[in-house]
Amino acid sequence: MTVADAIVRHLRDASVRAIFGVPGGGSNLDIIAAAARIGLPFVLTATETAGAIAAIAQAEVTGCAGACLTGLGPGAASVVNGVACALLDRAPLIVITDAHPASADGATHQRIDQHALFAPITKWSATLTPDRVDTIMIEAIQRAMTSPRGPVHLECPADVAGVSHQASGVSPTSAGVGRPTTEDWRSTTARKPLAIAGLGARRHAEAVRAFVAAYRVPAMVTYKAKGVVSDRDPWFAGVYTNGALEREIADESDLVIAVGLDRVELLPRPWTPRQPLVDIAEDVAPALERLGPQLQSTWDGSALSRTVTRQRERLGTSRAAMTAADVVRIASTKLPNPRVTVDAGAHMFPATLLWPIDEPGGMLISNGLSTMGFALPAATGAALLDRGRTVVALTGDGGLLMCCGELATLARERLNVVVIVFNDRSLSLIDVKQRQRGHARTGVALGNVSWQELAHAYGLESYVAETADQFERAISVAAACRGPCLIDARVDPMPYEEMIRHVRG
Repeated sequence: MTVADAIVRHLRDASVRAIFGVPGGGSNLDIIAAAARIGLPFVLTATETAGAIAAIAQAEVTGCAGACLTGLGPGAASVVNGVACALLDRAPLIVITDAHPASADGATHQRIDQHALFAPITKWSATLTPDRVDTIMIEAIQRAMTSPRGPVHLECPADVAGVSHQASGVSPTSAGVGRPTTEDWRSTTARKPLAIAGLGARRHAEAVRAFVAAYRVPAMVTYKAKGVVSDRDPWFAGVYTNGALEREIADESDLVIAVGLDRVELLPRPWTPRQPLVDIAEDVAPALERLGPQLQSTWDGSALSRTVTRQRERLGTSRAAMTAADVVRIASTKLPNPRVTVDAGAHMFPATLLWPIDEPGGMLISNGLSTMGFALPAATGAALLDRGRTVVALTGDGGLLMCCGELATLARERLNVVVIVFNDRSLSLIDVKQRQRGHARTGVALGNVSWQELAHAYGLESYVAETADQFERAISVAAACRGPCLIDARVDPMPYEEMIRHVRG
């Protein structure tokens, strides 16, 4: 067995489902070959960042680590955006970069300090050696999976991966957990408690749902926690971002119960609720079981549902032209139980608020980093986990320009992904902010891109929709499509400014 064999066996034993990335010419090649020998797929992506994001998507759906690899130097530098996304979205990611052989100490070609590069955006960074590969791999996986979860970086020199390796017999030890729950469980007189589920609640959805139903507690979810409580649950109270939309319900509560809520999920504003706060970070089920009997909820469930419905109806009123909200409403009714990935941009407001999600991981979005170019590679990772389930990638035209090469990955893998491009020919979210500051419109126009022709060039079926009726027909055809397809949805950007004011304030 070689060092490369040991690396991929540790990944497989950690339930990694695939390795993504763009290989270099050194140790990467040995790792890919070793992975093939044990049936662990390597998936070529168009960019290194896309490889990291596809691995993040698999980690968020499975709850296990994801893995990607890159070449040295420029490959390592190119994956940084994806690694930063894993850090701020609390996703366990193993990033393996190639490195110069130890014998090339004096070489400067393509040499950068990769450990220094990754230090601010990873939980740990190490160089693999033949005598410590087992120890390092076990520690790397444990660190990635320890709360708060996140990325770790492993550098594998070109003259190490192929070296013979004798298994050391080292076995995993407990990695511990994050901060314990230390709340004071004094009796509470709360009559209108409100639960806010964050990304840490995704692994405890069953306990959260049981608590909400048993004690009649309305529950909001963050973007990352969509599906922890279903949008169709009678006690679903909307999406929480620390913005304006949720204030109507939040201000009525007299106790906030934060379950797995991470501050990285919230808008960078002061925490506005003045109610007492119970913060449950770990031991979620026992904590909720202790708290529940103390509550005496007087919430009116029917009134709550009417408020949530009214808030949704205010998002992007229909006009003569098709709006982003129209696209989301139509697609969510025409596509049966897809997994949804969402890019950063103005379209994410109707996407996250209007598309009903019934399970954790049913919607994948970059929230902590909020990076553009997320939805398409995330759809690749998600679709590879279950080829029988459609994945819908909701992306703006600006975001798709950043990663359109990943359309080739969809075509090559024949994945059932429907890419919906909210085409308004501009960076609409930035355009709104620019106008709000009274500046001239500069540097936000994208121009006309023929997304249909581009999709055809990559081998995708594609359609154009300029009206709601045309989009409804296109999505019906896409629903029956085997393999990837793209819909160029030409939307009116005018409602965005009012929508953003309504949601964020």
